Amino acid sequence: MPQNPEKIQDHVELFHQPEYQELFENKKQFENGHDPEEVKRVAEWTKSWEYREKNFAREALTVNPAKGCQPLGAIFAAVGFEGTLPFVQGSQGCVAYFRTHLTRHYKEPFSGVSSSMTEDAAVFGGLQNMIDGLANSYQLYKPKMIAVCTTCMAEVIGDDLQAFINNAKSAGSVPQNFPVPFAHTPSFVGSHITGYDNMMKGILSNLTAGNKKETSNGKINFIPGFDTYVGNNREIKRMCNLMGIDYTVLADNSDYLDSPNTGEFDMYPGGTPLEEAADSINAKATVALQAHSTAKTREYIAKEWKQEVVVSRPWGIKGTDEFLMKLSELTGKPIPKELEIERGRAVDAMTDSHAWVHGKRFAIYGEPDLVYSVVGFMLEMGAQPVHILVHNSNEEFEKELKALLESSPHGKSATFWPGKDLWHMRSLMFTEPVDLLIGNTYGKYLWRDTKTPLVRIGYPIMDRHHLHRYATIGYEGAINLLNWIVNTLFEEIDRNTNIPSKTDISFDLVR
Repeated sequence: MPQNPEKIQDHVELFHQPEYQELFENKKQFENGHDPEEVKRVAEWTKSWEYREKNFAREALTVNPAKGCQPLGAIFAAVGFEGTLPFVQGSQGCVAYFRTHLTRHYKEPFSGVSSSMTEDAAVFGGLQNMIDGLANSYQLYKPKMIAVCTTCMAEVIGDDLQAFINNAKSAGSVPQNFPVPFAHTPSFVGSHITGYDNMMKGILSNLTAGNKKETSNGKINFIPGFDTYVGNNREIKRMCNLMGIDYTVLADNSDYLDSPNTGEFDMYPGGTPLEEAADSINAKATVALQAHSTAKTREYIAKEWKQEVVVSRPWGIKGTDEFLMKLSELTGKPIPKELEIERGRAVDAMTDSHAWVHGKRFAIYGEPDLVYSVVGFMLEMGAQPVHILVHNSNEEFEKELKALLESSPHGKSATFWPGKDLWHMRSLMFTEPVDLLIGNTYGKYLWRDTKTPLVRIGYPIMDRHHLHRYATIGYEGAINLLNWIVNTLFEEIDRNTNIPSKTDISFDLVR
């Protein structure tokens, strides 16, 4: 049958066609599918307290862990530097997954190569793969820096990246003075935020080696952390420019992950210039916008660079106030009137929406810094956290979160679930329902099951477009967060009041 390209159907319509419906029915028969009534019965049972107890008793299985693996964070950090090509010492399949995951979130091409390790390398080691891979990458893609990280395979067999890179340079793969920073990033420990931290430390230690001067350059370094909102880097730079602060963003991947379509291909758009990154060792201070994705990097900077290092998360009113006051303290620069006016607008917006958010019970999941920041903002709005789930938690974060919750009367009834996954969250939401769920795209399945409205905040967001382009920090970011949250509540009200003559008594045009 001839194909007509003008009648290509989206999968939403395609799989409702008769041939696909027949295929699905045959598949059920082939797989000896269970009786629909039995499936329905078991599905209802999984909503019970009895099932919740069994669910929380499991030890050997993780279902949808709400975290990524280390190399994902490592290559995310790498592309924030000028002309940098991420290089993964491992199999092609691994790097294809990382690139695809980031591309699906940003709708942008994400470049990265692998050393294409296969069975031979698994037995004999990946040295030759490194030698050939660096040579090919340098010749084909003309990077200014190649940042190397590892996958599970390379870590299990014990590949020594420093030795391998030295051998590759001796073999002429890249010039001796060409920067090839590296980080060991085994996926079987830590998470994507660990990988970000390891790679950031590796890149900074490589670029700044031998560049320490007796006098400071007067700049402030900013480390965004694993922050997937490209608008945040731009917001940091905008606020600093308003205050007249000289700064370096380590690393600025906003242009790489949100590049303009000019008709010309640029493999490495934007990024922190390598020369500026090398001089960051001479800055006056370093401000990390996240704590738990920068722990090793901050320790390294404080110890080796002898710099003041602070953590400041400018989310919500209180967080942004503290951030700006810290910058003013570090630099002696006053906070300009324009930012005070922006603060007033944010407070006004929060006042407008306060009655709709106050008292709402919510569940949230994600990485530590994001969860901390969003919970803080929600407490400012008078919302009540009920279930807080962070798979990649740690003791320091748990103490920090506990202090935040105890600082507000709205946070004292919250329950915290470290190390748990989204299947645990499903049980929590069925047995102790909430008004709102905050998390990434994977919460869509919880929304479908529990009918709890989902506010998409975090990474990845693959089923909505352009949310990553906004800022979530600063006073402007507070308005964006508020917009997503309160309008999700309104959309849910509309869904529940849209049956004519039955539920539409409050199907209002004005709220």
